[in-house]
Amino acid sequence: MTIKSRFAPSPTGYLHIGNARTALITWLYVKKNGGKFLLRIDDTDKERSKSEYTEAIFEDLKWLGLNWDELAYQHTREKSYSEALEKLKKDERIYPCYETAEELALKRKALLGQGLPPIYDRAALKLTDKQIQEYENQGRKPHWRFKLEHKIIEWQDEVRGHVKFEGKDLSDPVVIREDGTPLYHICSVIDDIDYNITHIVRGEDHVANTACHIQMFEALGAKAPNFTHITLLSGKDGEKLSKRLGSLNLRDLRENTGLEARAITSLLAKIGTSDPIEAQKNMEDIIDNFDFSKFSRNLPKFNIDDVYRLNSKILHISDFYEVKDRLNNMGLDDIDEKFWLTIRPNISLLFEVKEWWDIACGDIKSIIKPEDADFIKIAAELLPKDNWSENTWSIWTNAIKEKTNRTGRSLFMPLRLALTGQEQGPELKKLLPLIGRKSAMDRLNSISCTTTKIA
Repeated sequence: MTIKSRFAPSPTGYLHIGNARTALITWLYVKKNGGKFLLRIDDTDKERSKSEYTEAIFEDLKWLGLNWDELAYQHTREKSYSEALEKLKKDERIYPCYETAEELALKRKALLGQGLPPIYDRAALKLTDKQIQEYENQGRKPHWRFKLEHKIIEWQDEVRGHVKFEGKDLSDPVVIREDGTPLYHICSVIDDIDYNITHIVRGEDHVANTACHIQMFEALGAKAPNFTHITLLSGKDGEKLSKRLGSLNLRDLRENTGLEARAITSLLAKIGTSDPIEAQKNMEDIIDNFDFSKFSRNLPKFNIDDVYRLNSKILHISDFYEVKDRLNNMGLDDIDEKFWLTIRPNISLLFEVKEWWDIACGDIKSIIKPEDADFIKIAAELLPKDNWSENTWSIWTNAIKEKTNRTGRSLFMPLRLALTGQEQGPELKKLLPLIGRKSAMDRLNSISCTTTKIA
């Protein structure tokens, strides 16, 4: 059997980090097993679904490296839904209900007040023809519910193990709105049947939905797929991540942070598993190590600071060819591999390369403290004239040390401040040849005092 799974986002907002994790885990499972990955846009909510959100979903998934084998839109599937719903009506597996939203809310409140679960009482099944006609005369339009069979529902979950529900403990789910449009539950099941989905991966908040969906599959004459429910992400302090979704949507992370996509996938692939969270250079390694047996039932805590730490590590192991095109797009066409390898250990985000390019090749503000003025003048006098290489730094500093008797920090820090204007940075033995003798001399001569500049 060819494994086929799907990711089914609703284009009613930007993709957030929790949904991105579900997409990634589904994709990894499919790729590990040589299967097919369907991207299904669940856009039956015509009022809230927006084309710009759909496009953002495409861009976000491509950015993460999650290619899809097949694409489907729910808004094109009305005929299939209508045919399936007619079958369920004929088989009396869905039934019309005339309660208003206010009436249902009162029922729910009353049950909760008695300490009872808010399960629909199936009052609609007891309506007489006369009562139904009275509702119709009032202008009420029915919503339709799926009639669950009161029997045991069970499945073997890839993460949760054996799962069991009693049908009588579940509320008959609404499958058609008052305006006649089908809802998520039934549309999803019909799609999964028609697209031959064999495995479904989703958050554990869908566990009760899965129990209902299994009976829907059976009512439509289909075998239910295998199910996997993964734990939801929480914030770093255990709070619900949904409270912070505004700052954790993929579009903002992609466009506004400078983060590498691989930093995000490295974390999302491992968080909540027994594997250590490490920087992963490529997807192939993540796929090879993927296994649902490693997933825990414990609540994984997401901390954006962890992504930034991984981001640094990924850049530090990235080869020049992997970033060259992006550097070109940043207007840094002149950067070569030597420069990249020199500054690579000192960046956390790729755009920081420009700062070091400006330090090496542009105009900077040298920092020369008054107490170091004479020292810098001597350093300028001793600056080697010819044959600059990585050995130039040690030749130069040895000469300065011999002349001034300075060592350690008192020797190196004034030179770094004068040459780069920074207290930290790449090894100066590698950076100095990139700065070049003329620029280095100009910076050493930038001291604001009455000393004679050295040529």
